Amino acid sequence: MEIAPLLNALVLGVVEGLTEFLPISSTGHLIIASDLLGVNDEKGKVFDIVIQLGAILAVCWEYRARFARAFSGIGSDPVQQRFAANLAVAFLPAALVGLAFQREIKAYLFNPVSVAIALVAGGVAIFAIERWYARHGAPRISSVDEIRWPDALKVGLAQCLSLVPGTSRSGATIMGGMLFGLSRQAATEFSFFLAVPIMFAATGYQVVKYRHLFEAADLGPFAVGFAVSFVAALAAVRGLIRYVANHDFRAFAWYRLALGAAVLAYFG
Repeated sequence: MEIAPLLNALVLGVVEGLTEFLPISSTGHLIIASDLLGVNDEKGKVFDIVIQLGAILAVCWEYRARFARAFSGIGSDPVQQRFAANLAVAFLPAALVGLAFQREIKAYLFNPVSVAIALVAGGVAIFAIERWYARHGAPRISSVDEIRWPDALKVGLAQCLSLVPGTSRSGATIMGGMLFGLSRQAATEFSFFLAVPIMFAATGYQVVKYRHLFEAADLGPFAVGFAVSFVAALAAVRGLIRYVANHDFRAFAWYRLALGAAVLAYFG
């Protein structure tokens, strides 16, 4: 087996796992990294599906007890019913917009320069929202279980922004949640939970679309990318929850600005 595909899988698995749940855009990082590695082709799209699945399962594993409570109590527990309904309400906007405009988005926005612009714009937005958040006192909602369907819908609408590569799904949902009255911790956790249905749906759709590109010869790199993505995503999720307990998101904003400027200088 060739070493280069395994090394590429290792690098991209780390990139996907570490960036999927941080407000810095995993799609943007994968586009940039794939372009630099020279694997930004049709087979690369299939690989992205596999490593994205690893990141999704990391969240499922980390919050397995919470999801188990939701499934077991959905028939009788009002709290779990509201939790499931909120995920469904927040899921729909991005799912519908994504299906409607996926071709246009991939045709015009899946390139390093567009990603860089979105990274910079998102960094500026984080600074603005953190400043607003600091000025408005205690948040209205401190726990995921306190979220109501109008709050979930607003977060879902914010998630639509993440369809632009470089914006960041987690960044859009966390910052949107904070803007709409959620505490930093509640917004972060709800973003994690919301990632599961939207990412499973996107992954399932892409598996069907690109199924003809799956080959047995790719099993080795796929396995490496999947495993590395799972481990890196698990570390990122745990690290972010600890981080938001005592910090804001300005450090990620500075990172986005620096990376966006570097990408524009390199690819522009």
